[in-house]
Amino acid sequence: MPSLPTPSPLALWPTSERSRIHGVLTDIDDTLTTDGAITPDALDALQRLRTAGLPVLAITGRPAGWSEAFALAWPVDAIVAENGAVALWRGDDGQLCRDYLQDATTRTANFTRLQITAQRVLRELPQARLATDSPGRETDIAIDHSEFAHLNETEIAQVVALMRGDGLSATVSSIHINGWIGDHDKLAGARWIVRTRLGRDLDAELDRWVYVGDSTNDARMFGHFPHSVGVANVARFWAALSHHPRFVAQAERGAGFTEVADAVLSARSS
Repeated sequence: MPSLPTPSPLALWPTSERSRIHGVLTDIDDTLTTDGAITPDALDALQRLRTAGLPVLAITGRPAGWSEAFALAWPVDAIVAENGAVALWRGDDGQLCRDYLQDATTRTANFTRLQITAQRVLRELPQARLATDSPGRETDIAIDHSEFAHLNETEIAQVVALMRGDGLSATVSSIHINGWIGDHDKLAGARWIVRTRLGRDLDAELDRWVYVGDSTNDARMFGHFPHSVGVANVARFWAALSHHPRFVAQAERGAGFTEVADAVLSARSS
C-alpha cells in the first residue's frame, strides 16, 4: 500500500504563485464556517477578498433552502448548493436569484426517485437519520453522520453503497452523506458558475484560482486545482482522501480559510 503524502504547510505556497490568484472557490461547512456558523474573521476575509476584486464562489453539499440566506448576506459572488445542482446569488436589486443545472421536468422525476432511496436507507439502517436540513433540498438527499446524529465508518459505507446501488451519485462530507441523480459534482458546479456568472472558462485559467476544502467530497477539487488548500481539520479525512490538497493551513475551519485569504491578499500587495 503506498504511503500517504505528508501535508505541506500553507507557508510554503510561493509568493509568485499566490500573486497570480484572481478567484477563490471554497467549501462551506467546516471550511468557511465553524460549528455551523461563520465567524467574524472568516466574514471579514470574504469582505477583504471582495474589496480586492477577487470573486469568491462557495460550492457546498448543503441544500438550496439552507443556502438562500447566506447567498444574500455574505459577500460572495454566488453559492452553488447541492453539490453543483443549484446556484444562488444576490442580484443587482438585492433580491435572490436562482438557477438550476437540470430542467424542471428532470428535477421532478429525480425527486421521486430520491425519496424512494431515502426511505430505503432509513428502512435498512434504522439508526440512520435524514439531515435536519432535508426540507430545503430540491435535487438530492442527505443522511446525517456527524452533525446531529452519528454513524460509524461501516455504516457510512453502507449508506453510500445503498445510494449507488439505486443509481445515485454519492459522496461524504464532514457532516452528511449526499446522494443525487446525475454526473454533476462540485467541479461541474464550479465550471458552471464561473461560466454563467463570470463569463469565463475555469479550466483555461486553473492556475489563477485556489480551492479551499476540508473533506472527502473535496477530493476531486483538491486533485484538479494546482492551487488547493485544506484547512487543518482535513487531517480527520487525510487517510480517506483520493486526492490531497497541495497545502494545509495551520488553523481549522473559518480561521484556516482566513489564513488562505491572508496568503492571497498579502501576495497581491507585496
